[in-house]
Amino acid sequence: MKKPTYKVILLLMTLLLNACIWNTVDDDIIEPGFQQPQQYEAVTMLISEFENSTALLPAEPITETGKIYVKDGFLFINRPNKGFHVFDNSNPSAPVNLAFLKVLGSSDLSIKNEVLYINNATDLIAVKPNFANNTIEITKRISNTFPELAPPNNCCYHNTPANEIIINWILTE
Repeated sequence: MKKPTYKVILLLMTLLLNACIWNTVDDDIIEPGFQQPQQYEAVTMLISEFENSTALLPAEPITETGKIYVKDGFLFINRPNKGFHVFDNSNPSAPVNLAFLKVLGSSDLSIKNEVLYINNATDLIAVKPNFANNTIEITKRISNTFPELAPPNNCCYHNTPANEIIINWILTE
């Protein structure tokens, strides 16, 4: 078996170095079909206002949906970071829109013994609704249970002041 000659080794090294040195891709040129990452801006609120913002409001039309829950003849449809549409689902073929439960920063809920456990941005709240007389009672709030709301594409960092909380992110142009 012949040993490789120095000419072959020199040729291989030249080719390898050429591949490393000469980069033919121009980083400033945007390829067709490539989209720049979307940028989002934090929507913040004073913590004192935030803690008093949960409310049972009149029914409103559904414009955006998240998770859906069915429990004891009620249907709960999340509107991400805004709250829950509440329906009387005793007749599943014709649900009745009862109310909108405004819970800022919400995306999820769990129900046990007629108490709704809802993520309220970074807090966990326990809510007892009374749909007969359109009232709610927040029976417990556990602050800082969840991490701060992240933007939809994790694009941005927001230095939130100590007395404020992020309740949503909006797309900027």
